[in-house]
Amino acid sequence: MSGAVRQEALERLDVLVGEWVVEAGFPGQPAVEARSVFDWTLDGRFLVQRTEVPLPEAPDSMAIIATDPETGAYTQHYFDTRGVARLYSMTFADGVWRLLRETPDFSPLSFRQRFTGRLGADGDTIEGAWELSKDSSADWEHDFALTYRRSG
Repeated sequence: MSGAVRQEALERLDVLVGEWVVEAGFPGQPAVEARSVFDWTLDGRFLVQRTEVPLPEAPDSMAIIATDPETGAYTQHYFDTRGVARLYSMTFADGVWRLLRETPDFSPLSFRQRFTGRLGADGDTIEGAWELSKDSSADWEHDFALTYRRSG
């Protein structure tokens, strides 16, 4: 893969850079607001997302997004205050952000997960939701909604 193709893949993520207010909507519960910041690190080779949730029962997290030098595919490395470490395959194209975890990695796979978020036309909102599947043959179920609103 050429350096230009890799750079183009990284530049697509520029729209995420900045501060966001994140509203999580869990079924049957009031919405929860969190803060998420995306910024570049290590000479712009990785995008870091840090999320702080003001609830003791919800984990703060950090994710590092990398681009595969051979294919340009994205990988998100996720870590949180519970000690959870997960690896998600990721796409970000045409305003749609997808994360998928279907195989065990640093932690056991007791359920599959996927996230789909759609960037608003203004570039300042992302409407999305996490889904889960309890085993490889089970249907996907809505887990919770996430709405990102740029705040800075």
